Amino acid sequence: MELDIVDLSRLQFAMTALYHFLFVPLTLGLSILLAIMETVYVMTNRPIWRDMTKFWGVLFGINFALGVATGIVMEFQFGMNWSYYSHYVGDIFGAPLAIEGLMAFFLEATFVGLFFFGWDRMSRIGHLIATWCVALGSNFSALWILIANGWMQNPVGAAFNPQTMRMEMTDFAAVLTNPVAQAKFVHTVSAGYVTAAVFVLGVSAWYVLKGRHIELARRSMTVAASFGLAASLSVVVLGDESGYLTTSHQKMKLATIEGMWETEPAPAPFSVIGFPDQEARETHYTVQIPWVMGLIGTRSLNTEIPGINDLVVQAEATIRQGILAYDALERIRAGSGTDSGEPAAIFERNGAALGYALLLKRYVDDPRTATEEQIRQAAIDTIPPVAPLFWSFRVMVFLGFFFIALMATFFVLAAKRRLTAHPRLLKLAVFAIPLPWIAAELGWVVAELGRQPWVIEGVLPTALAVSNLSASSVLLTLLGFVAIYTVLLVIEVKLMVNAIRKGPRTDEGASLRPRSNLPRATADAPLAPQPAPTQTA
Repeated sequence: MELDIVDLSRLQFAMTALYHFLFVPLTLGLSILLAIMETVYVMTNRPIWRDMTKFWGVLFGINFALGVATGIVMEFQFGMNWSYYSHYVGDIFGAPLAIEGLMAFFLEATFVGLFFFGWDRMSRIGHLIATWCVALGSNFSALWILIANGWMQNPVGAAFNPQTMRMEMTDFAAVLTNPVAQAKFVHTVSAGYVTAAVFVLGVSAWYVLKGRHIELARRSMTVAASFGLAASLSVVVLGDESGYLTTSHQKMKLATIEGMWETEPAPAPFSVIGFPDQEARETHYTVQIPWVMGLIGTRSLNTEIPGINDLVVQAEATIRQGILAYDALERIRAGSGTDSGEPAAIFERNGAALGYALLLKRYVDDPRTATEEQIRQAAIDTIPPVAPLFWSFRVMVFLGFFFIALMATFFVLAAKRRLTAHPRLLKLAVFAIPLPWIAAELGWVVAELGRQPWVIEGVLPTALAVSNLSASSVLLTLLGFVAIYTVLLVIEVKLMVNAIRKGPRTDEGASLRPRSNLPRATADAPLAPQPAPTQTA
């Protein structure tokens, strides 16, 4: 089988990103939970809350260290595997990455050290501030990464310069306030909060089932259920916001997620289930709920959501417009007609469609020589893989509503002080531990696979962004990364399991052991006989 450099480069980045995101959500959520627990400790001065903070902090530290190790590699891949991408948009994409490295990463790393080694060297208030800085640093790190990713989904605040043949930033504030980036940030961070809440809830439920560290487990479950319920509700609300923005900026992604080939009368129905057939360009055996997709996607009853086939027709027209922009650009570079200003004027009118002309580079070196069949095929290429997106989205949504139900149930049990009364629910919480990671990974599949064939939506096709490397070298590094990351994942799971089995270490003696109201015998003071109880009226 012939190896394709583009597919291999995409697969390598996808594997490293998915491995890295196994660590990120837990870091985001646990950092906030640690800050909440330590805040309660400072307010109440009860040692058990300090012990809780330290115990969950150990698990946070293991996860944080391996998350950093896997994240560094991803940034180097932009220069190694995606050199033309880095050249083409480095002025815009590099800015948030640099800020993330210089500000958020160093802020986070510095205060992580204070968190672990400052317990006996700092005041309680000082250590609490350090813990909150760890939480803020973790979230700021995610903010800048998602600003960069949001720009790839909705490239605002930038323009193509015909002289340098690169995208250049024109409005840094527009990049920062990109609505797609902001929606992705709050949605992704909330998903991390749910991940940590389910993790804490599940581990605590395991302790209750084993009859160990009951007081720590009950308090941890109460915090996790309260925090997790708010986070799971926000994930659904913020996911709805992301869907609404997708209608404006990535219509093809939305139609593909829905498996909607033809434009439906407004308001469009939502397909609960179906079997997309990309070759036949139809979705079989659909079960639909009327109006729901129209309300989610447009928040109105009279706005149509275009189907895939209509969007392909629009893409074909945009490709033809892009060919005009490409021709004008070549004339500008050759100095032909520059005195009259005609090429510049043509490019000014059609330059926004230049990226669509570059889709033809897959078939011809010069898009101006493309045949009608090649133009039609390039337009069809704008359809992402339908079935994987269709099912990934539905599984993710189902899990989102499951987390709401799970957290609401334990929130009610916590309010009634009956957290330990239902062993089957405790077992369900334990078995639910891996589910948030599945939902998070599927979310990234929807976000990134749904953008294809673009590495930057409407600007740069993925096929043009790769480095000039041999397929064998990319395959070799891909296998190497998978092997190393798998080893790291096994190491983390083993370290986490060992730390959980070992349980918390207490600083105040018996703060976590069950307490008895009976006096204890000691070597110096043997237990004295107790008087018999008297019966009273």
